[in-house]
Amino acid sequence: MEKYLKPLIVLSLIVFAFAAYAVFQTAYTLSNLSELSAQEAADKAITYISSHGGTGAALIDVTEESGLYKIHIRVGQNEGYLYISKDGRILFQQATFMDGSAGNATPTPAVSIPKSDRPDVKVFVMSYCPYGLQAQKMVLPVYDLLKDKIDIGVYFVDYAMHGKQELDENLRQYCMQSDNQSQYFDYLDCFTKSGDCDSCIAEAGVNSEELASCVAGTDAAYNVSGQYNDQSTWRGGTYPVFDIHNDLCELYGVTGSPTIIINGVKVSVNPRSPENFKQIICSAFNTPPEECNQTLSTTAPSSGFN
Repeated sequence: MEKYLKPLIVLSLIVFAFAAYAVFQTAYTLSNLSELSAQEAADKAITYISSHGGTGAALIDVTEESGLYKIHIRVGQNEGYLYISKDGRILFQQATFMDGSAGNATPTPAVSIPKSDRPDVKVFVMSYCPYGLQAQKMVLPVYDLLKDKIDIGVYFVDYAMHGKQELDENLRQYCMQSDNQSQYFDYLDCFTKSGDCDSCIAEAGVNSEELASCVAGTDAAYNVSGQYNDQSTWRGGTYPVFDIHNDLCELYGVTGSPTIIINGVKVSVNPRSPENFKQIICSAFNTPPEECNQTLSTTAPSSGFN
């Protein structure tokens, strides 16, 4: 027995030595990989997704979570989260949180919002985007609560993904809001439920003749229909452009619907519940008003019309 024992011990030591070397080599290699910034990692992921069938992939937000980058993206009309290692080598969709947390819902924004006496809130959407409609539903009770304390408005992404009807609706909403914001939000409350613009115009008491005149003038001023009819002007040859808020889209880096800007900073609101949105806005006050003590719905509204 003893004559077999020594070779086994020697073999075990050799195996252990190789294993220790492999662990050391792996650790050394990992420690020397260059770490990407959050934006660099997100850009790399978007490029990879776009080159593997994810046409129109767009970044909504990127944050750091548990030593990884969490990327909020949109592909077509679908939104989701991906995770990428900080060296940009491993991209995966599903993460299991062993402490039981969901890993997605956070009641605070991932960026620091500058404070002001009267926060400026801009919500960029496409009027027929399901998630844009969800965001607008989220906005409505917050507008009712804080409209006298903040500057809040709905703006439009500089291209359309849902055809001519979306360009027409963008124009209608732009004109209504420019003329009478309170009346516009009455209309929006109706439109996000039914999608029936004609009945909602009547229900909100909008002057249809004045609206039609504004729409025609704005269409001509920004050449909306002209560019729709000239596909050479379309974004990537795929989506017609909508230039009314193009300057703001460029200023804030707006690429998808919805995009939310508070005091000049892009903010991710997740979940999109009125209460979460209210809390984030209230964090942007120098001195939050009494209204911030009221609790709104903690449930995110459904996407699309209903």
